[in-house]
Amino acid sequence: MVTSLIFAMLAAGPRKAPPVKAFILAGQSNMVGHGFYAADPKRNAGQGSLEAAVHAGKFQKLMDKDGKWQERDDVWIQLLDRKGKLNVGYGAGQDRIGPELGFGQVIGDSFKEPVLLIKIAWGGKSLAVDFRPPSSGGTVGPFYQDLIQLSREAIAQVGTNFPDLKNRSIDLVGFAWHQGWNDRINGDFVAEYEQNMANFIRDIRKDLGKPRLPFVIAETGMGGLEEKNTRALDLMKAQAAVADRPEFKDTVAFVGTRSFWRTAEQSPGNQGYHWNNNGETYYLIGDGMGHAMLGLLKRKP
Repeated sequence: MVTSLIFAMLAAGPRKAPPVKAFILAGQSNMVGHGFYAADPKRNAGQGSLEAAVHAGKFQKLMDKDGKWQERDDVWIQLLDRKGKLNVGYGAGQDRIGPELGFGQVIGDSFKEPVLLIKIAWGGKSLAVDFRPPSSGGTVGPFYQDLIQLSREAIAQVGTNFPDLKNRSIDLVGFAWHQGWNDRINGDFVAEYEQNMANFIRDIRKDLGKPRLPFVIAETGMGGLEEKNTRALDLMKAQAAVADRPEFKDTVAFVGTRSFWRTAEQSPGNQGYHWNNNGETYYLIGDGMGHAMLGLLKRKP
């Protein structure tokens, strides 16, 4: 019987390596990421950095006992022309993070297969113009076109960009979106945001060949729970309304982020539109997006 089993295994050939589970992370500057992770005494005595949060007892698996940031060996990331294994430093500069770190920790902990984060984001871009989807009419946004092209290229070139993943198939399983500032400062853009976002999801799914691709939208919640600006509130309502549409039931999720807001007095910087450069905030946004994605994929963290 053992001999028969061996012959059966030989006849079947070598076992194929499990596919790479790929996620696209897209948006504008807050997806790029402006959160400082190092506790620099010159930046508000280090307050609001990710390092300060770790020293306060949060997210402790991010650092080893010697204070070194831990690199994951099962999650890879590509940010335009930068690539490697997931760690700090994949934000707007190598001294910053975006939502990718928290997202990658949650997703990496849930999958036995290798995970690839394809991060495609640029600062100062609106959904109404720069990312305008084809179904919204008018001129298709040049950054929508770039997003599709770069996504396809990243998937096609995984083996070249990441030798560790060579000869594996790629399974695109999710899309995470954090954007909105350049729309919320324009009343006309806010008025059409919900429809543009719905069109964006449909068009992304069509152009990437994934008709039910799970899609997570992180709220543009800068200003926090005390926000009073009407345009800001209306844009956040529009983002939430997209996920509530019946057509997107169980395939689109909205992640509230207003509770992650930290004031400038609690943060390394004073850029409200960049979450005051608060590293903990960016990590929490990514963590929230990761758990929302797992909910759509019906997986446990």
